[in-house]
Parts: sequence; C-alpha cells; structure tokens
Amino acid sequence: MSQLTGKTALVTGASRGIGRAIALSLARAGAQVLVHYGNAEEAADAVVAEIRAAGGKAQKVAANLRDADGPHQLAKRVRAIVGDRLDILVANAGVSKSAPIEATSVEDFNQLFAVNVRAPYFLVQQLLPTMCKGSSIVLLSSLAVRTAVGAISAYAASKGAVDTLVKHFAAALGPRGIRVNAVAPGVVATDMSSFTKTEAGRETALGMQAFKRIAQPDDIAEAVAFLASDAARWVTGDTLRIDGGSRL
Repeated sequence: MSQLTGKTALVTGASRGIGRAIALSLARAGAQVLVHYGNAEEAADAVVAEIRAAGGKAQKVAANLRDADGPHQLAKRVRAIVGDRLDILVANAGVSKSAPIEATSVEDFNQLFAVNVRAPYFLVQQLLPTMCKGSSIVLLSSLAVRTAVGAISAYAASKGAVDTLVKHFAAALGPRGIRVNAVAPGVVATDMSSFTKTEAGRETALGMQAFKRIAQPDDIAEAVAFLASDAARWVTGDTLRIDGGSRL
C-alpha cells in the first residue's frame, strides 16, 4: 500500500485502541503521521517508534481536548510541524459514559460533548487554513447513533451530533475540494468496550452481529485509510457503518 505517500495525517487519540490502529494503517499506506495523545505519552512514544521501525515517519503531539482551548493548542502545534499543509485529519479521540438517564450528571454530559463534539468541531476550524483540494477529514461516529444499545444515551447523543456535523462540514467544504466523512463502528475490542471481556458481554455483542466475532481496531482502521485515500475521492458527507452487520 502506497496510496498515501507524500501526505501528512493527524490522528487524535492515537496512543491506543482504534486511534493507534488508524495511525499505523495510515503510516503503512505511506503517510507521515502525527500521533496525538492526551496523557499517555509513553504509549504515544511506542506508536511513533513502531511506525519509524517499519520505515515510516511519525511524531507525537500533545493536547488535552477536554479543555476549551485544547483544539486550538493542538492545531497550533500541528501547524508548527506541518507548515501550511495537512492532508488528512482523523478526529478519533473520544470518551464514553455508561449510565442510565437518572445517573447521568451535568459534568458527565458536558465532558462527552466537549471531547466528542466540541473538540473535532474547533479542530477542523483551526486546521482549515492548512487543508486544500484533495484533503480528507474523517470523524468517529457510532452504532449507538442508529440503534439503542446499552445505557449510553448521552454518549449516543454526542455521536449523533458528529453525524450531523459530517453533512454540514461536507456541504461547506466541498467547494474547496475537501472531503468529510465518518465511520461508525459497532462493538470493538478496546478499553472503551471492556464489557466484552466477560462471557455475558461477549455473548451480548455477538448476538447483535451477523459476523460472530468481536471486531478488532484494525477492522476499523483499514476503512478509515480508504476514506482518507484518493480511492474514496467521490465519497463525502457520508457515515460508513463498520459494525459486522449489527442490528440488521
């Protein structure tokens, strides 16, 4: 794979899980990757080292996306590295909260929207001057947007907002030749879906899916690499479901 040779990508939340897999996938495709992290510096270092060991180019970049100025600080640091050109932005960083409606606090709700909605919105805003015709933006949606799964109503609402942003961003940025899409994973074997480590949780997940296995981060990463590439040049404003045929 070399369809991203010469391109530069930023992946938020890239120190672990789906973000890590995306960073590695983009690097394998030839992109220089900026590996964003919030607190897990050692994990980010490991991702950068793995990319470099395979002959790729990578740098780590830190910012706390929970803070109101976090996206602005991250964009400033990214511009200092890439100059005036960023080809790919993958806004993967996110947080989840499993709680019934009665137990969801204002603080929980605000944090979900701060990281899952506000951060990607203002990161796109701040990085637009570095993006040009052919650039690609990929956001992270969720199966929870189209079907009720678990006690995650506030999280689902934040991801529903992401789906809405995809359409509006795509319409606004299409005339500039910038594509905007999202991927909507189902249950993936990450820390965010730790319930799959129990037998009951695993059976629940498998019971929703046509494919009888739990998705791995690489299953999602390859789809993101496709959307970031010129192979998806005629795809914009869409949310690609990558959920193993969940809730058909």
